[in-house]
Amino acid sequence: MTGGCGFIGSHVVDELVAAGHDVRVVDVAEPKHRNQGAEYYCADLRDRASYEDALEGVNAVSHQASKVGLEQNFADAGDYVSHNGAGTAALLVALCEQGFGGRLVLASSMVVYGEGSYECPRHGPVGAPARRPEDLAAGRFEPPCPQCGVPLAAQPVTEDAAIDPRNIYAATKVHQEHLCAAFARACGAELIALRYHNVYGPRMPRTSSYAGVASIFWSALSSGQAPQVTEDGRQSRDFVHVSDVARANLAALAAPDGIEGAFNIASGRPRSIMDLAFALAAACGDGAPAPEVTGGYRLGDVRHIFASPERAHRVLGWEAGISLEEGVAALAF
Repeated sequence: MTGGCGFIGSHVVDELVAAGHDVRVVDVAEPKHRNQGAEYYCADLRDRASYEDALEGVNAVSHQASKVGLEQNFADAGDYVSHNGAGTAALLVALCEQGFGGRLVLASSMVVYGEGSYECPRHGPVGAPARRPEDLAAGRFEPPCPQCGVPLAAQPVTEDAAIDPRNIYAATKVHQEHLCAAFARACGAELIALRYHNVYGPRMPRTSSYAGVASIFWSALSSGQAPQVTEDGRQSRDFVHVSDVARANLAALAAPDGIEGAFNIASGRPRSIMDLAFALAAACGDGAPAPEVTGGYRLGDVRHIFASPERAHRVLGWEAGISLEEGVAALAF
């Protein structure tokens, strides 16, 4: 398992060990949460020699390792491509040379879709155009129909939606999916790509964008500061608890032979960014500062992205079980 020392990966390790699996973890970072039932290798995926012995005899691979979060500017592109592209390629070459032909589960992301799915009341399903800085600066946040300009209505995205990455990180996640698919075809492996939506929960980093906006809000509240909500706070996301995501990985690794493809890992219950901010503030108790709407924006963000998890339920037998309120209330501030 790669990336098993990270926020999501460490929860997947716990689930695998609890289920009786022998787990080898390869991660460039030292574990902050070490599971005594797993074996750890501190290694960079780009340096095959540092972890090739960890691949011997494995019958399944969970690839969680990735440089994550929205880049600061385009100068970050090389770092993202090096870690996510070259690192994944090096892992797959090493697996190919080991003769691996088992199940490969990739931690992908909803960012591969770019904007979510939309419908125009006049023209039906349409794609949202790229966001324009002049619209955002004027507070026009809702994507318009490219044919008539009417604001579009967001719809749940399904796995057959077009891939349309809108930032560098998203482009590298698409690259990972394509590299893994090429590897699976060439080497006889079976690939399942789990497209995580907004994951939150215990061990969520407070000071980085690793867990997205939930981490940013949580960090602010933990410091006694008001969460700063961008745009108008009405952006839609799908927040899914990390323990549900870990169970999805277990279901994917244990799926019967012949099951392949992409799966949305989401709650199926879209919520606004403002909903999340208020839920976190409520979990802090009386006296917590109320969220503040800033009207600010980031060009690389998307307006609405939430998913249908129907395929994961139907094929993998998985569904999210923890509501946003329940999951946020259990966080330790």
